[in-house]
Amino acid sequence: MTPGFQSFIRTAEQGQITGFGDLARFSPSDIREGIQLLVAEDKNDLAQALADAGISLHPHSEDILAIAGLLAITRADWPLAIELLQDLCELQQDAIQPTTYQMLARSLWCNLDLAEARETLRKGLTAWPENELLQAEQREMILAAHALPAGLTHN
Repeated sequence: MTPGFQSFIRTAEQGQITGFGDLARFSPSDIREGIQLLVAEDKNDLAQALADAGISLHPHSEDILAIAGLLAITRADWPLAIELLQDLCELQQDAIQPTTYQMLARSLWCNLDLAEARETLRKGLTAWPENELLQAEQREMILAAHALPAGLTHN
């Protein structure tokens, strides 16, 4: 993160910024790092505001979509996480990373879109058959499915 962006974040923390218009001069990478810093400092509301502004400025940035999706997951905002991660998948196309598949499958599962969660995980394992993160997610889904009421497991 550039020193200029660190200064911008500190000014925003003090409430001295009324909008994020000046944010346009910073890169998506700076914004991602700023969000990470704010989350690490437990300043989640400001991190969310920065993520929202980042999405507005850079709607096709992998950095912004990934961190905003992760932030939505931490807030258990499953519909938003799904939307952002699906946008990230569309952007990455044939280069979707295992973590993206895992986060999207988990978000779908938590949103009770079980069939779509399984399909997402299947696609991930097709692309990355040896990936331990995806294999572990599949095992967790199988175990969790046994704990769900029968009507939900066929979704």
